[in-house]
Amino acid sequence: MILSLLFGQPMLLMVWLAAILISLTVHEFSHAWMANIKGDKTAELAGRLTLNPLAHIDVMGMVLLVTLGFGWAKPVPFNPYNLQDPRRDSLLIALAGPASNLVMATLASIVLRAMLVVGMFDQMSLLFAFLLLLVIINLFLMFFNIVPIYPLDGSKVLDALLVKPEHQRLRMQIAMYGPKILFALVMISIFTSFNIFFFVSEPSYFVCSKLVGENCLGLFGLIF
Repeated sequence: MILSLLFGQPMLLMVWLAAILISLTVHEFSHAWMANIKGDKTAELAGRLTLNPLAHIDVMGMVLLVTLGFGWAKPVPFNPYNLQDPRRDSLLIALAGPASNLVMATLASIVLRAMLVVGMFDQMSLLFAFLLLLVIINLFLMFFNIVPIYPLDGSKVLDALLVKPEHQRLRMQIAMYGPKILFALVMISIFTSFNIFFFVSEPSYFVCSKLVGENCLGLFGLIF
């Protein structure tokens, strides 16, 4: 799809890349912002408490995201020993990213829905594509990151729940096998037609449709 957009609709490709960069930047900034609020300056000292996309881009992650549809940004560092309540605050720092994506999707959908109602632009405009992509991408990021697989943000929820000494072995297994499971799921998604991430895409399009008031999957098909 990248090559077809590059040679057929280069402006649409730019809009898509802009929506991805903004969504990832806000997600990572929110981790840093919450850590800073909770008393840990590690992210700030590392230059991550900023909305400058260059501070959050991982080159390899971005290349894979654009070419294969799966990638990552630089993880935001934090030191739990600087937090007043390491377990609770670590959970809040982890959830700040997905929460910011929900806020972004909601705000973009409000503008998109209002402009659709009053008929301010047609469904093939770049502004329409940008707003729709902001909603969809942010919802995808939110639902993907709350999956309780290490190293995703959702794994911190398990850390907060598995606090007893007898849970230590389970936490170690989650940390050990989580990346392998995630990698296997990504490979299946990339090299087969099976929608292995249906638990991300289906709720994302469902929530998007509710927010926008139109079938988002259908609208996405009009653009691409």
